[in-house]
Amino acid sequence: MSALTNDLKKLTETAEKAFEENAAAGDKGAQTGFRQKLHLMPPVGWLNDPNGLCQKDGIFHAFFQYSPFDPEGGVKLWGHYISRDMIDWEYRGAMLYPDQPFDCSGVYSGCAFIEGGEMYLYYTGNVKLEDRDDYDYINTGREANTVLVTSPDGEHFSRKQLLMRNSDYPADLSLHVRDPKVWKQDDVYYMLQGARTKEDVGQGIIFRSQDKVNWAFHSRVETEKPFGYMWECPDYFEADGAKIFSASVQGLTGEEWKDRNVYQSGYFLLDGDILGEYSLSDYHLWDYGFDYYAPQSFETEDGRRIQIGWMGMPDCEEYTNLTIEAGWQHCFTFPREVFVRNGIVCQRPVRELEEKKQLIETAAGRLERNGDPVYEVDITEIRDNSFRAVLGEELILEYRDGRFEMRFSDRAKDSVSGGRGIRYKEMEKITDVKILGDVSSVEVFVNGGETVFSTRYYPGRYEIDVRSEGAEIALHSIGMSSEFPTE
Repeated sequence: MSALTNDLKKLTETAEKAFEENAAAGDKGAQTGFRQKLHLMPPVGWLNDPNGLCQKDGIFHAFFQYSPFDPEGGVKLWGHYISRDMIDWEYRGAMLYPDQPFDCSGVYSGCAFIEGGEMYLYYTGNVKLEDRDDYDYINTGREANTVLVTSPDGEHFSRKQLLMRNSDYPADLSLHVRDPKVWKQDDVYYMLQGARTKEDVGQGIIFRSQDKVNWAFHSRVETEKPFGYMWECPDYFEADGAKIFSASVQGLTGEEWKDRNVYQSGYFLLDGDILGEYSLSDYHLWDYGFDYYAPQSFETEDGRRIQIGWMGMPDCEEYTNLTIEAGWQHCFTFPREVFVRNGIVCQRPVRELEEKKQLIETAAGRLERNGDPVYEVDITEIRDNSFRAVLGEELILEYRDGRFEMRFSDRAKDSVSGGRGIRYKEMEKITDVKILGDVSSVEVFVNGGETVFSTRYYPGRYEIDVRSEGAEIALHSIGMSSEFPTE
């Protein structure tokens, strides 16, 4: 361990310990501060992208972008959680630090590839050069390096290996190349990265390798016409026979996007061979709510495709999070199974949640209840599109005028909404709605997960009022283990 690594480790542990001590001493902000129960959060400070998601030897690993020193961001480390069921998680500490010349401005996003009992962690080493007036930090003034580190368990690591620099990428690309995702196909390894060209066009870039270390350019993934200026956090996988190419796209403009988030996270259905001839479908959003970005997926040992996203949004001045004053910000979405039903890509909370649920109350047509910060409510057999729910007195979920809406009645930044306004998705009808509520978040799955909405919110009172004439309504509490389960 270098002197720099040792100092960063000590500083991180000091920040985490101070937050814990404040909570133990009764500091209300540290003690509560809208801390979640079901969703992964930073121990202190800032969290953003999920990284290195995988399951190895029965243990789930979730690394995350982590800035422990400032709840509004800063230099990025990789923090680490483990779990046996994706619900009860144990924090294992900060694992990767920006301690090399090729990642000194941040250990940025990347993936895990499991082979031969080893975990191969690929990530982008960010370098931002000194401030200069002639640097635009797009084509000048920064580096995006592809880095590999290996581990048998997610806690003990090899030396970092610098695999590629910007000079190793196609010459028409800007310096924005990042977020590697690796898979193996026909005994060849492939790496997908997100990129921005010098002409400000977003693309996916594919490299190939025979040994997981030496990589050469293979091909591109792109739309027929320019679509955004940057494709971040690209992903490629198959689910139930469908080929899915996912990307978080920056720079979409026009009428279609004016009522959406500043950046989008969605997918294309791919027809053909991603490594050769292919075509892409229209772009579909993964989530139509306020807080969703940079999703990453992995395959479980039992063959399911699991996706986790960042329940946040970069570069958004429209709204904020009231947890900042408590010393932390952001969380992950609850893990979701991605599956295809009748040709439609759907999402649902991982099935492990079923074992944690306890039925509290059922009702027909209307349910009102107070005092439940963590819950799941299922509304089924909806008739005539009749549906309206009010959560925390100000978050409204409603089907009206041919669309499903998520909106707040008060858009002030110090209100329940934290400044959020309205998001919606047009749909002909709704048949069922699942609402997963945590202390400061709500995730809504409509029509069996064909459409999803996610948001953070900060209610003063936990109230649920669901009205859906003729529908069946079931409310469940969710029990959590007090500690990480062991065999």
